[in-house]
Amino acid sequence: MRHPDAPHPRPAGISAHALGNDTLLHELEQLHRTRHETFLYGSEEALNRHTPRTGELEAEFLRRFPNRQVTAARTRAGARAREAAARVESLPE
Repeated sequence: MRHPDAPHPRPAGISAHALGNDTLLHELEQLHRTRHETFLYGSEEALNRHTPRTGELEAEFLRRFPNRQVTAARTRAGARAREAAARVESLPE
């Protein structure tokens, strides 16, 4: 039994599996938007809730969309190409 002075537990939110695609994407956008601020300035409780919820929503998104579009620039090969282009641009003419 919970002590009468103990804080009321907050609901964990709707299961990621139960969210529609649009709502799942919206929730992910909100969490990603607030992650940096929560990490730097949030209470331990806020961070302890934010981290697993982000993981839950991301895992569900990847489960639903395993073949999502990946931008070539966001791969290792793309990063290497950017670095090579930067080196070429920095060479004296």
